[in-house]
Amino acid sequence: MSEYHVPALLNETIDGLNIRPDGVYVDVTFGGGGHSKEILRHLGKNGKLLGFDQDEAAYNNRLDDERFIFVRSNFRYISNFLKYHGIEKVDGVLADLGVSSHHFDSADRGFSFRFDGNLDMRMNKKSTLSAEQIINSYPEEKLANLFYNYGELNNSRKLAAAIVKARTQNRITTINELLEILQPFFRFEREKKDLAKAFQAIRIEVNNEMGTLKELLNQIPDLLNPGGRLAVITYHSLEDRLVKNFIRSGNMEGKIEKDFYGNVQTPLKAINNKPIIPTDEEVTINPR
Repeated sequence: MSEYHVPALLNETIDGLNIRPDGVYVDVTFGGGGHSKEILRHLGKNGKLLGFDQDEAAYNNRLDDERFIFVRSNFRYISNFLKYHGIEKVDGVLADLGVSSHHFDSADRGFSFRFDGNLDMRMNKKSTLSAEQIINSYPEEKLANLFYNYGELNNSRKLAAAIVKARTQNRITTINELLEILQPFFRFEREKKDLAKAFQAIRIEVNNEMGTLKELLNQIPDLLNPGGRLAVITYHSLEDRLVKNFIRSGNMEGKIEKDFYGNVQTPLKAINNKPIIPTDEEVTINPR
């Protein structure tokens, strides 16, 4: 089995899950299996772990352990697959969101602007929607909204207009072709950061990342046993905001509702009042 990357916040995540040896846990972003292997080390013979991943490479990394079940599917279907395996409640759920360095380093997947390749960005290769289709078929306004909402780019309308103009001449099919269109709109000192935001926006749309995260969070309160834990690792402000809002208020908008006595009505309780961030050393060895 090949590691995708050094598992992010590994010790902090395991501590946060507060693993019971005989508990049932779910790693909804199995990837290279780094977090899952550590969870299994903390489980006894009666413990159980399910690992979700829709990517073929992750399936090839599945663990040979009788306590482990690999589910080749998007985690948005977590409730259905738990029922399929006869599981009503679990003691912990881990979600390591975003894209692994394994995917960023694979030129043929199209996730990174560091390599030329086809505009793809699909986590699930069986999906019908690719980055190429988005760039070549989305209306200008929809492209602009995508760059603004998911990339937080203030020049989103200019980017969209440039793409639409360029694709009238030739279909945009490669990363370098897209870069040639986008680069003139970014200042040199911010070019890499802004290009990363633009590619992030396209990737989020291709994989419906915000939608699937919302679906996962909405299912969590009904899946966790009393005292069960949810551990989420986020990589950008959009994910971070959603998770924080849901834990604090029980909804994605962060709207606080209180009962007659002024107590906040939310199904979850935050274990850490402040987010845990990686050390400088971890960032150096595991730069996502």
